[in-house]
Amino acid sequence: MEKVKLAVIYYSMTGSNYKLAKWAEEAAKEAGAEVRVLKVQELALESAIERNPIWKAHVEETKDVPVASSEDLEWADAVIISSPTRFGNVASQIKQFMDLQGGLWAQGKLTNKVVSAMSSAQNSHGGQEATVHAIYTSMMHWGAIIVPPGFTDSSAFKSGGNPYGTSVTIDGEGNMVEDVKDAVKHQTKRTLEVASWVKKGQQ
Repeated sequence: MEKVKLAVIYYSMTGSNYKLAKWAEEAAKEAGAEVRVLKVQELALESAIERNPIWKAHVEETKDVPVASSEDLEWADAVIISSPTRFGNVASQIKQFMDLQGGLWAQGKLTNKVVSAMSSAQNSHGGQEATVHAIYTSMMHWGAIIVPPGFTDSSAFKSGGNPYGTSVTIDGEGNMVEDVKDAVKHQTKRTLEVASWVKKGQQ
């Protein structure tokens, strides 16, 4: 069977969700998958980015990361989306990307995609789980197959115990509070495992 193809799609202002996406990429490569790490289109004004040195530095750091497109979703067997929390919901940049997939959805090309989600927030009860749920709500409309990490690995406990999708708290200095690398990697490999079953079943 050909390799499972994974699209890791993220939005990040200061680098936290980019780091989650890169850990997912690392795990996917370890599992022998073909992987694309993709950022969504920025919507913020250039003037707003210029006023924030950390934001500006991250934009420069990731200038060569490709912008996600509908073609990437069509290509992928599995999709992991990572978004910071915005008032208990997904970042508008992620929401716009998902809203633009009506064409693929209408053609049935998102049906049976194997999907999972991750998030971050500035405090441990800042809407991390709600953000993951919001992503999953859209994915249910796709007819996608959602793969939550649950408590299928001990990494869930040291990462904060979110069974819906790995989430992380970011402190005032921009550091991750919980140790989530292993949880991200487990979630990615679990998503790929289910994707391989679906892919095999469709052949």
